Amino acid sequence: MLPLPDAFRQLYGQPPRLFRAPGRVNLIGEHTDYNDGFVMPVAIDLACWVAIAPRDDRRLVVRSHNLQETVELDLDEAHPRPRKSWTDYVQGVAVVLQQSGRRLRGANVLIQSEVPIGSGLSSSAAIEVATGLALLNNSGEPMKKLDLARACQRAENEFVGARCGIMDQFAACFGQPGHALLLDCRSLESRPLPLPAEVALVICDSGVRHELAGGEYNTRRAQCESGVRVLARHRPQIHALRDATMGDLERDSKELDEVVYRRCRHVVTENARVLQAAEALEKRDLREFGRLMAESHRSLREDYEVSCAELDLLEELAGHSAGVYGARMTGGGFGGCTINLVEREQVEEFRRSVSVGYQQATGRLPKVYVCEAAAGAGETE
Repeated sequence: MLPLPDAFRQLYGQPPRLFRAPGRVNLIGEHTDYNDGFVMPVAIDLACWVAIAPRDDRRLVVRSHNLQETVELDLDEAHPRPRKSWTDYVQGVAVVLQQSGRRLRGANVLIQSEVPIGSGLSSSAAIEVATGLALLNNSGEPMKKLDLARACQRAENEFVGARCGIMDQFAACFGQPGHALLLDCRSLESRPLPLPAEVALVICDSGVRHELAGGEYNTRRAQCESGVRVLARHRPQIHALRDATMGDLERDSKELDEVVYRRCRHVVTENARVLQAAEALEKRDLREFGRLMAESHRSLREDYEVSCAELDLLEELAGHSAGVYGARMTGGGFGGCTINLVEREQVEEFRRSVSVGYQQATGRLPKVYVCEAAAGAGETE
């Protein structure tokens, strides 16, 4: 496969500008972002790349380098509708940017992504942010990165139909090399947390793919909102599960549906775990951090019910491997990946033992990625 700029010139006969946005892995803090809570993502060195050059009309001609598919989009279409394909992320961002008052220029676009689709590593936010940045620069329409993150989240919520929080888009915009981010999803204040150099971020892909839009993900969000309505009857200061304590849940447990209670319990305890994990990371207490990761996985499996047998197997196999500080599922769930904190000296042995164990149990080899914390979105040469 040709390098992206060369492929662009061959396809369109123009020199492109090149933009990238990273995928992300979330160390801890799952399903808390849309509850105004705390998360700890890391932008990773698997990215989506967008090559772009202007056109003289009001059309976007967009080709996927991975899928070898091309679509034409009309920027003046009166009532654009989702097509239920990868193009919705591109078109959704264009629609939202124009609704925000930016006048986009037509463009030839070529997209290539290293972020595995449906893996829980936020391939959708990577394509949204990279595309948004490319379209804005191609049109001479500046936008602050926080506003871009919000616009991309809105595109996924309103056009694609997945009611995600802002964590993924924020990480794609603001990731820092060598650091995780502690993000408050209500205030959108964040602070970088240095990752110890002797620890590698190892991602194990179960090979089980999920489809979050319109499905179980949205159901979980609705269940959380249902719980907030019950809790707010007695304590009107509770506007989201971020505001609730375990004491609040226990006091109102008889009024909460049993499933809703467990969903809320996960979010409330997960928020506390994120803050404890940030403290542990700042103290370089990786054993404590790993213990909190294990608690998070257990809560996601039992209370939030978004894990699956393959993710549980990967987490269990990691627990029996040398040099592993912690392991848990990462992303929305129902498939995808685990994140593992592994001593760098033990990475190859970890890869071997987990791959052998997973293949023996499932008949499939997992894909294993050793990643570094990367910078957020930007233009490249």
